[in-house]
This record gives sequence, C-alpha cells and structure tokens, in this order.
Amino acid sequence: MDISELDKIQIGLNSGSSLLLTVILAVMMFAVALGLRRSHFAFFRTDPKHYLAGVLAQIIGLPLLTLGLVILLKPAPSLALGMIIVSCCPGGNISNLLAMFGRANIALSVSMTATSSLAAAFITPVSILFWLSMYAPTSEILRNSNFDAAKFLTQTLLILALPLCLGALLVWKKPKLAKRLQKPLSIFSITILLVIIIGGFYTYRQVVFDFGLIIFPLVIIHNAAAFTLGYGTGLVTKADIPTRRALTFEIGIQNSGLGLVILLTHISGLGGAAAIVGMWGLWHIIAGGCMVFIFRTADKKRALTNAI
Repeated sequence: MDISELDKIQIGLNSGSSLLLTVILAVMMFAVALGLRRSHFAFFRTDPKHYLAGVLAQIIGLPLLTLGLVILLKPAPSLALGMIIVSCCPGGNISNLLAMFGRANIALSVSMTATSSLAAAFITPVSILFWLSMYAPTSEILRNSNFDAAKFLTQTLLILALPLCLGALLVWKKPKLAKRLQKPLSIFSITILLVIIIGGFYTYRQVVFDFGLIIFPLVIIHNAAAFTLGYGTGLVTKADIPTRRALTFEIGIQNSGLGLVILLTHISGLGGAAAIVGMWGLWHIIAGGCMVFIFRTADKKRALTNAI
C-alpha cells in the first residue's frame, strides 16, 4: 500500500461513540484531580531547579524536540500529527510505577505527574494547536479538514478543566470520599480506554500490518528521544542518579490515552495519527521496562565495583 494512502484513512465515530470517549476523558481528569495532594507540589519549594527543569522539558522541550524530529525525518503528515499530539500530552501515571522499580526519585516523579496532569487541562489544547501550526504538513491537515480551532479549544478546555475543578473541590470538601472514589474511577476509565484501543487495533489491523515497518521505527525513535531528553535534563541540572532517572521516566512516558481521545473526538481520527498514538501507548511501557532493567543493572555493577 502506498504511504500516501495512510493519510486518507479516517476513523469515523458516530455520535454515541464520540459521547462515550468524551465522558471517559472527563472521568479520567476527574480521577486525576481526586489523586492530587498539596504535598505533590512541595518540590516547587524544596527542589525548584530540578522540578522546574523537568516541567519545562516536558511542556516545551519535548514538543520542540518532536518538531525537530518531524522536520528531519519527514514522515507522512498524519504520522507527524500523531507524534506532535503525543508530545503535547502530560506524563502518564505508569511513570511513577517505573520510577519505583527503577530506583528513581519517586517523590519527584509523582510531583511532576501531578503537575503535568493539572497543567494539561489548560496547556495541552493550546500546545497541540501551537505545535501543529508550526509544521506546514500538519497545519495543512487542519485547514483541509475544516478544523474549528475555537471550538476545539472551548470544548477541550471545558472537558478537561471542569472535571479537574470539580475533583479538586471534592478533595477539599470531602477528602475521604475523594480517596475512596479515586482508585475505582481510575481503573474504570483506563480499562474502558484499553478496550477501545485494543478494539481499534483489531479493527484496523490491516493498517498496522501494511505500515508497521514505517510506524514502529518512528515510535521507537521518538520515544528514545524523549527518554534521552529526560536524562539529559538531569545531567544539565547536575541532578543525582535517582533524580535523573525520575526525569527520564517522566519525560519518556506520556499519557497517550488522552492524546488518542482528543485525536478521535476533535481531529478527524486520522488513521496514521491514531496508529502512532496507539503504538506509543504500547511501546513506552516496553521501553520503560527496558530502562528499569538498564538502571537496575547499573546499580548491580556499581555495587560490585564498590565492594572490590
């Protein structure tokens, strides 16, 4: 199949499916808010250099790096669109688990995840529009699809920010209830989203089969660049080893589920973009596990060297 055909594939959603994804997105953000605590932002006062460097690397550095990659690699426009959308998403909660297994600075990891999730309600929609407009092929996709930027910003900000504010209000007024609801709501939204992703892969399996040799390398290169940016940020700020590892996981793991929902509900569900975002969601878990193995192996070698 010719690569140009990939940009013509669109994942259509009926009104019911679109509403379901919108509700799932709202529940995801509500659950995120229920898990926020004042202690998650303590690093702003106790260790501002590493904390702020990580936040800036994630919000500005990764999209900028992605823009450089798409200019250099020149992927099909829909693939570039998927890469940029992923780079604009906040960190994923799985980074906290990987940070624990990788002997990273868990407190910093949790703080950065909380910060990026909170910022996502207000920054992610604007960031997506800005970075897509910076690359001519993706900007053209938006123009040709009659994309309504004002409607996208209004709806997305409402869908993301309102549940976040309501969740924060519940934490303030009813902290015990918020604590009880947070885990089941998180599990529910993630489970439904996984079912949708798996179902989408099955439905469009021929696309993955036909273009896998193009999609997989892009995802791997993009994700590796994100991990490198995170680790490099720690080197620049002269962070200790656990902090460098936390930055690596936070910037290398993105909430691709959020990106997929935004893509399907607001940006025509382009097949190539959906394939990139979906593949990222699978690959960054595998890559994160590899990083854990590398870090643990380095710890063993260091322990053996110190013992001699």
